[in-house]
Amino acid sequence: MLVALGVAQAEMSRRIERLRRWMSGQTHINVTSVWYLAGVVLLPPAWVALLAVVLYTHLWVRVWRQVRTRPAHRFVASTAWAMLSCFAASSVLAVLGLHGTPLQTPRGVFALCLAAAVFELVNVGLVAAGIYLYTSQRSAADLVGTWEDNAFELATLCLGGLAALALVEQPVLVVFVVAPLLLLHRYLLLKQQLQVTAVTDEKTGLLNTAGWHEAAAREHVRAQRRAGGGFAVLMIDLDHFKRINDTYGHLTGDDVLAAVAVAISGSVRQGDTVGRFGGEEFVVLLPGIGRADVLAIAERVRVAVGELNVVISTGGGTVRVSGLSVSIGVARYPDAGPTLDNVLRTADAALYRAKEAGRNRVAV
Repeated sequence: MLVALGVAQAEMSRRIERLRRWMSGQTHINVTSVWYLAGVVLLPPAWVALLAVVLYTHLWVRVWRQVRTRPAHRFVASTAWAMLSCFAASSVLAVLGLHGTPLQTPRGVFALCLAAAVFELVNVGLVAAGIYLYTSQRSAADLVGTWEDNAFELATLCLGGLAALALVEQPVLVVFVVAPLLLLHRYLLLKQQLQVTAVTDEKTGLLNTAGWHEAAAREHVRAQRRAGGGFAVLMIDLDHFKRINDTYGHLTGDDVLAAVAVAISGSVRQGDTVGRFGGEEFVVLLPGIGRADVLAIAERVRVAVGELNVVISTGGGTVRVSGLSVSIGVARYPDAGPTLDNVLRTADAALYRAKEAGRNRVAV
Protein backbone atom coordinates (compact mmCIF):
# COMPACT_ATOMS: atom_id res chain seq x y z
CA MET A 1 0.00 0.00 0.00
CA LEU A 2 2.83 2.41 0.83
CA VAL A 3 4.51 1.73 -2.51
CA ALA A 4 1.22 2.23 -4.37
CA LEU A 5 0.49 5.48 -2.52
CA GLY A 6 4.04 6.80 -3.00
CA VAL A 7 4.05 6.01 -6.72
CA ALA A 8 0.55 7.48 -7.23
CA GLN A 9 1.47 10.71 -5.42
CA ALA A 10 4.72 11.00 -7.39
CA GLU A 11 2.89 10.52 -10.69
CA MET A 12 0.30 13.17 -9.82
CA SER A 13 3.01 15.70 -8.91
CA ARG A 14 5.60 14.65 -11.52
CA ARG A 15 5.65 18.01 -13.34
CA ILE A 16 5.84 19.97 -10.07
CA GLU A 17 8.75 17.87 -8.81
CA ARG A 18 10.65 18.24 -12.09
CA LEU A 19 10.28 22.04 -12.02
CA ARG A 20 11.30 22.19 -8.37
CA ARG A 21 14.33 20.03 -9.06
CA TRP A 22 15.41 22.35 -11.92
CA MET A 23 15.23 25.39 -9.62
CA SER A 24 16.55 23.97 -6.35
CA GLY A 25 20.05 24.26 -5.03
CA GLN A 26 22.03 21.68 -3.09
CA THR A 27 19.37 20.97 -0.47
CA HIS A 28 16.09 19.69 -1.85
CA ILE A 29 13.09 18.66 0.25
CA ASN A 30 10.80 16.14 -1.42
CA VAL A 31 7.58 14.73 -0.01
CA THR A 32 8.45 11.03 0.00
CA SER A 33 9.26 11.25 3.72
CA VAL A 34 5.48 11.00 4.28
CA TRP A 35 5.58 7.37 3.20
CA TYR A 36 8.96 6.72 4.79
CA LEU A 37 7.76 7.69 8.28
CA ALA A 38 4.65 5.56 7.90
CA GLY A 39 6.90 2.70 6.85
CA VAL A 40 9.27 3.25 9.77
CA VAL A 41 6.53 2.63 12.37
CA LEU A 42 4.72 -0.12 10.44
CA LEU A 43 7.51 -2.15 8.79
CA PRO A 44 10.66 -3.97 9.93
CA PRO A 45 13.94 -2.08 9.26
CA ALA A 46 14.90 -4.06 6.14
CA TRP A 47 11.48 -3.58 4.56
CA VAL A 48 11.38 0.18 5.13
CA ALA A 49 14.87 0.45 3.59
CA LEU A 50 13.52 -1.43 0.56
CA LEU A 51 10.58 1.01 0.45
CA ALA A 52 13.06 3.90 0.15
CA VAL A 53 14.85 2.16 -2.74
CA VAL A 54 11.61 1.52 -4.65
CA LEU A 55 10.23 5.05 -4.27
CA TYR A 56 13.52 6.76 -5.10
CA THR A 57 14.05 4.52 -8.11
CA HIS A 58 10.60 5.44 -9.39
CA LEU A 59 11.39 9.16 -8.94
CA TRP A 60 14.65 8.71 -10.84
CA VAL A 61 13.02 6.89 -13.76
CA ARG A 62 10.01 9.19 -14.05
CA VAL A 63 11.38 12.58 -12.97
CA TRP A 64 14.99 13.13 -11.97
CA ARG A 65 16.96 11.50 -14.77
CA GLN A 66 15.66 14.22 -17.12
CA VAL A 67 17.04 16.99 -14.90
CA ARG A 68 20.68 18.04 -15.39
CA THR A 69 21.04 18.99 -11.70
CA ARG A 70 20.21 15.41 -10.70
CA PRO A 71 22.99 13.22 -12.16
CA ALA A 72 23.05 9.49 -11.41
CA HIS A 73 25.71 9.67 -8.68
CA ARG A 74 23.63 12.18 -6.72
CA PHE A 75 20.56 9.96 -7.08
CA VAL A 76 22.53 7.01 -5.68
CA ALA A 77 23.76 9.12 -2.75
CA SER A 78 20.26 10.43 -1.97
CA THR A 79 18.83 6.91 -2.11
CA ALA A 80 21.51 5.66 0.27
CA TRP A 81 20.81 8.52 2.69
CA ALA A 82 17.06 7.78 2.63
CA MET A 83 17.69 4.06 3.20
CA LEU A 84 20.02 4.70 6.14
CA SER A 85 17.63 7.24 7.68
CA CYS A 86 14.68 4.85 7.44
CA PHE A 87 16.75 1.91 8.69
CA ALA A 88 18.09 3.93 11.66
CA ALA A 89 14.64 5.15 12.75
CA SER A 90 13.05 1.71 12.41
CA SER A 91 15.97 0.05 14.21
CA VAL A 92 15.65 2.45 17.16
CA LEU A 93 11.97 1.51 17.52
CA ALA A 94 12.83 -2.18 17.26
CA VAL A 95 15.58 -1.95 19.90
CA LEU A 96 13.30 -0.05 22.30
CA GLY A 97 10.44 -2.50 21.75
CA LEU A 98 8.17 0.18 20.31
CA HIS A 99 7.34 -1.63 17.06
CA GLY A 100 3.74 -2.77 17.10
CA THR A 101 2.71 -0.30 19.80
CA PRO A 102 -0.89 0.91 19.17
CA LEU A 103 -0.45 4.34 17.63
CA GLN A 104 -3.56 5.79 19.27
CA THR A 105 -1.99 5.37 22.75
CA PRO A 106 0.45 7.82 24.38
CA ARG A 107 3.20 5.23 23.93
CA GLY A 108 2.33 5.00 20.24
CA VAL A 109 2.43 8.79 19.83
CA PHE A 110 5.85 8.78 21.51
CA ALA A 111 7.02 6.10 19.07
CA LEU A 112 5.85 8.25 16.14
CA CYS A 113 7.62 11.35 17.43
CA LEU A 114 10.80 9.41 18.19
CA ALA A 115 10.81 7.82 14.73
CA ALA A 116 10.34 11.21 13.07
CA ALA A 117 13.14 12.77 15.14
CA VAL A 118 15.63 9.96 14.43
CA PHE A 119 14.75 9.91 10.73
CA GLU A 120 15.17 13.68 10.40
CA LEU A 121 18.41 13.93 12.42
CA VAL A 122 20.10 11.09 10.53
CA ASN A 123 18.91 12.39 7.17
CA VAL A 124 20.00 15.98 7.86
CA GLY A 125 23.39 14.80 9.09
CA LEU A 126 24.02 12.62 6.04
CA VAL A 127 22.83 15.27 3.57
CA ALA A 128 24.90 18.02 5.24
CA ALA A 129 28.01 15.82 5.20
CA GLY A 130 27.45 14.95 1.54
CA ILE A 131 26.97 18.58 0.47
CA TYR A 132 30.05 19.67 2.41
CA LEU A 133 32.24 16.98 0.86
CA TYR A 134 30.82 17.68 -2.62
CA THR A 135 30.94 21.49 -2.60
CA SER A 136 32.93 22.60 0.50
CA GLN A 137 30.03 24.92 1.40
CA ARG A 138 29.80 25.75 5.11
CA SER A 139 26.79 27.99 5.73
CA ALA A 140 23.85 26.46 7.61
CA ALA A 141 21.41 27.30 4.81
CA ASP A 142 23.63 25.53 2.26
CA LEU A 143 24.10 22.43 4.39
CA VAL A 144 20.73 21.87 6.07
CA GLY A 145 18.37 24.15 4.14
CA THR A 146 16.46 27.23 5.26
CA TRP A 147 13.95 27.43 8.10
CA GLU A 148 11.16 27.24 5.52
CA ASP A 149 12.67 24.10 3.99
CA ASN A 150 12.78 22.38 7.36
CA ALA A 151 9.27 23.57 8.26
CA PHE A 152 8.06 21.94 5.05
CA GLU A 153 9.87 18.72 6.00
CA LEU A 154 8.21 18.85 9.43
CA ALA A 155 4.80 19.22 7.77
CA THR A 156 5.42 16.17 5.59
CA LEU A 157 6.49 14.14 8.64
CA CYS A 158 3.26 15.15 10.41
CA LEU A 159 1.30 13.90 7.40
CA GLY A 160 3.39 10.72 7.55
CA GLY A 161 2.26 10.17 11.14
CA LEU A 162 -1.37 10.66 10.12
CA ALA A 163 -0.87 8.24 7.21
CA ALA A 164 0.52 5.60 9.58
CA LEU A 165 -2.42 6.04 11.97
CA ALA A 166 -4.92 5.84 9.12
CA LEU A 167 -3.33 2.65 7.74
CA VAL A 168 -3.66 0.98 11.14
CA GLU A 169 -7.12 2.20 12.14
CA GLN A 170 -8.98 2.75 8.85
CA PRO A 171 -6.84 2.24 5.72
CA VAL A 172 -9.30 3.93 3.37
CA LEU A 173 -8.72 7.24 5.18
CA VAL A 174 -5.12 7.36 4.02
CA VAL A 175 -6.25 8.77 0.66
CA PHE A 176 -7.14 11.98 2.49
CA VAL A 177 -3.44 12.52 3.15
CA VAL A 178 -2.68 12.80 -0.57
CA ALA A 179 -4.64 16.02 -1.27
CA PRO A 180 -2.88 18.23 1.34
CA LEU A 181 0.41 16.63 0.31
CA LEU A 182 -0.08 17.69 -3.31
CA LEU A 183 -1.11 21.17 -2.17
CA LEU A 184 2.03 21.51 -0.02
CA HIS A 185 4.14 20.40 -2.96
CA ARG A 186 2.56 23.00 -5.26
CA TYR A 187 2.99 25.72 -2.63
CA LEU A 188 6.71 25.00 -2.41
CA LEU A 189 7.01 25.23 -6.20
CA LEU A 190 5.25 28.61 -6.23
CA LYS A 191 7.53 29.85 -3.44
CA GLN A 192 10.61 28.80 -5.39
CA GLN A 193 9.28 30.43 -8.58
CA LEU A 194 8.71 33.72 -6.73
CA GLN A 195 12.20 33.55 -5.20
CA VAL A 196 13.79 32.92 -8.61
CA THR A 197 11.78 35.73 -10.25
CA ALA A 198 12.79 38.17 -7.52
CA VAL A 199 16.53 37.73 -8.17
CA THR A 200 16.56 37.09 -11.94
CA ASP A 201 17.12 39.63 -14.71
CA GLU A 202 14.36 39.02 -17.26
CA LYS A 203 16.38 40.07 -20.33
CA THR A 204 19.45 37.87 -19.79
CA GLY A 205 18.37 35.18 -17.30
CA LEU A 206 21.31 36.13 -15.07
CA LEU A 207 21.03 37.24 -11.46
CA ASN A 208 19.87 40.82 -11.07
CA THR A 209 21.69 43.33 -8.84
CA ALA A 210 19.94 42.22 -5.65
CA GLY A 211 20.45 38.51 -6.35
CA TRP A 212 24.11 38.88 -7.24
CA HIS A 213 24.83 41.14 -4.26
CA GLU A 214 23.23 38.59 -1.92
CA ALA A 215 25.47 35.82 -3.32
CA ALA A 216 28.53 38.08 -3.06
CA ALA A 217 27.71 38.98 0.55
CA ARG A 218 27.54 35.28 1.47
CA GLU A 219 30.90 34.65 -0.21
CA HIS A 220 32.39 37.64 1.63
CA VAL A 221 31.32 36.15 4.95
CA ARG A 222 32.81 32.77 3.98
CA ALA A 223 36.07 34.42 2.90
CA GLN A 224 36.32 36.22 6.25
CA ARG A 225 36.00 32.91 8.09
CA ARG A 226 38.60 31.08 5.98
CA ALA A 227 42.27 31.64 6.73
CA GLY A 228 43.75 33.12 3.58
CA GLY A 229 40.36 33.08 1.91
CA GLY A 230 39.75 35.41 -1.00
CA PHE A 231 37.52 36.10 -3.96
CA ALA A 232 37.58 38.36 -6.97
CA VAL A 233 35.09 40.54 -8.84
CA LEU A 234 34.99 41.38 -12.54
CA MET A 235 33.10 44.50 -13.60
CA ILE A 236 32.30 44.19 -17.31
CA ASP A 237 30.91 46.92 -19.55
CA LEU A 238 29.83 46.35 -23.16
CA ASP A 239 31.60 49.01 -25.24
CA HIS A 240 29.56 51.41 -27.41
CA PHE A 241 26.28 49.66 -26.66
CA LYS A 242 24.31 52.83 -27.39
CA ARG A 243 25.36 52.57 -31.04
CA ILE A 244 23.70 49.15 -31.28
CA ASN A 245 20.43 50.48 -29.84
CA ASP A 246 20.52 53.54 -32.09
CA THR A 247 21.35 51.49 -35.21
CA TYR A 248 19.22 48.37 -34.79
CA GLY A 249 16.68 49.25 -32.09
CA HIS A 250 16.26 48.31 -28.46
CA LEU A 251 14.83 44.84 -29.13
CA THR A 252 17.96 43.87 -31.04
CA GLY A 253 19.99 45.44 -28.26
CA ASP A 254 18.23 43.12 -25.78
CA ASP A 255 19.15 40.11 -27.93
CA VAL A 256 22.77 41.25 -28.00
CA LEU A 257 22.78 41.58 -24.20
CA ALA A 258 21.43 38.02 -23.90
CA ALA A 259 24.16 36.73 -26.24
CA VAL A 260 26.85 38.55 -24.25
CA ALA A 261 25.44 37.05 -21.03
CA VAL A 262 25.78 33.55 -22.52
CA ALA A 263 29.36 34.29 -23.65
CA ILE A 264 30.34 35.52 -20.19
CA SER A 265 28.71 32.56 -18.42
CA GLY A 266 30.47 30.15 -20.76
CA SER A 267 33.88 31.72 -20.12
CA VAL A 268 33.91 31.52 -16.31
CA ARG A 269 34.13 28.52 -13.99
CA GLN A 270 31.13 26.44 -12.97
CA GLY A 271 31.05 27.81 -9.41
CA ASP A 272 31.34 31.48 -10.43
CA THR A 273 28.32 33.79 -10.18
CA VAL A 274 27.40 36.06 -13.09
CA GLY A 275 24.95 38.94 -12.74
CA ARG A 276 23.68 41.95 -14.64
CA PHE A 277 24.10 45.29 -12.92
CA GLY A 278 21.76 47.11 -15.28
CA GLY A 279 22.16 48.67 -18.70
CA GLU A 280 25.11 47.09 -20.48
CA GLU A 281 27.09 46.32 -17.32
CA PHE A 282 27.72 42.81 -15.98
CA VAL A 283 29.51 41.56 -12.88
CA VAL A 284 31.15 38.24 -12.02
CA LEU A 285 31.97 36.81 -8.59
CA LEU A 286 34.92 34.39 -8.57
CA PRO A 287 35.32 32.59 -5.22
CA GLY A 288 38.63 31.17 -4.00
CA ILE A 289 40.85 32.38 -6.81
CA GLY A 290 44.37 33.78 -7.14
CA ARG A 291 45.38 36.93 -9.00
CA ALA A 292 46.88 35.15 -12.03
CA ASP A 293 43.78 33.00 -12.53
CA VAL A 294 41.52 36.06 -12.27
CA LEU A 295 43.36 37.77 -15.11
CA ALA A 296 43.20 34.62 -17.24
CA ILE A 297 39.41 34.38 -16.80
CA ALA A 298 38.92 38.10 -17.47
CA GLU A 299 40.91 37.79 -20.68
CA ARG A 300 38.90 34.71 -21.67
CA VAL A 301 35.68 36.71 -21.21
CA ARG A 302 37.02 39.58 -23.31
CA VAL A 303 38.02 37.26 -26.15
CA ALA A 304 34.72 35.33 -26.05
CA VAL A 305 32.66 38.51 -26.41
CA GLY A 306 34.93 39.74 -29.21
CA GLU A 307 34.31 36.54 -31.14
CA LEU A 308 30.51 36.82 -30.93
CA ASN A 309 28.56 36.92 -34.16
CA VAL A 310 24.94 37.55 -33.17
CA VAL A 311 22.37 36.75 -35.87
CA ILE A 312 18.86 38.03 -35.14
CA SER A 313 15.75 37.43 -37.25
CA THR A 314 13.48 40.47 -37.48
CA GLY A 315 10.32 41.28 -39.37
CA GLY A 316 12.40 42.96 -42.06
CA GLY A 317 14.98 40.18 -42.46
CA THR A 318 18.13 39.16 -40.64
CA VAL A 319 20.40 41.40 -38.58
CA ARG A 320 24.00 40.38 -37.93
CA VAL A 321 25.88 42.09 -35.09
CA SER A 322 29.61 41.47 -34.68
CA GLY A 323 32.72 43.36 -33.62
CA LEU A 324 31.58 43.58 -30.01
CA SER A 325 34.02 44.32 -27.22
CA VAL A 326 34.01 44.72 -23.45
CA SER A 327 36.07 46.65 -20.94
CA ILE A 328 36.75 44.77 -17.70
CA GLY A 329 37.79 45.98 -14.26
CA VAL A 330 39.29 43.48 -11.81
CA ALA A 331 39.51 43.65 -8.02
CA ARG A 332 40.26 41.00 -5.43
CA TYR A 333 39.43 40.58 -1.75
CA PRO A 334 41.21 41.28 0.56
CA ASP A 335 43.68 43.25 -1.62
CA ALA A 336 41.06 45.86 -2.53
CA GLY A 337 39.89 46.39 1.06
CA PRO A 338 38.13 44.66 3.95
CA THR A 339 34.52 45.10 2.76
CA LEU A 340 32.52 43.97 -0.25
CA ASP A 341 31.80 47.62 -1.05
CA ASN A 342 35.56 48.28 -1.21
CA VAL A 343 35.99 45.47 -3.73
CA LEU A 344 33.09 46.65 -5.90
CA ARG A 345 34.28 50.26 -5.91
CA THR A 346 37.83 49.18 -6.77
CA ALA A 347 36.60 46.98 -9.63
CA ASP A 348 34.44 49.84 -10.89
CA ALA A 349 37.40 52.24 -10.78
CA ALA A 350 39.49 49.70 -12.71
CA LEU A 351 36.70 49.41 -15.29
CA TYR A 352 36.79 53.15 -15.90
CA ARG A 353 40.55 53.02 -16.30
CA ALA A 354 40.09 50.31 -18.95
CA LYS A 355 37.59 52.48 -20.82
CA GLU A 356 39.78 55.58 -20.59
CA ALA A 357 42.76 53.57 -21.91
CA GLY A 358 40.90 52.79 -25.14
CA ARG A 359 38.31 50.09 -24.20
CA ASN A 360 38.40 46.39 -25.14
CA ARG A 361 40.92 45.63 -22.39
CA VAL A 362 41.31 44.37 -18.80
CA ALA A 363 42.47 46.70 -16.01
CA VAL A 364 43.40 45.85 -12.43
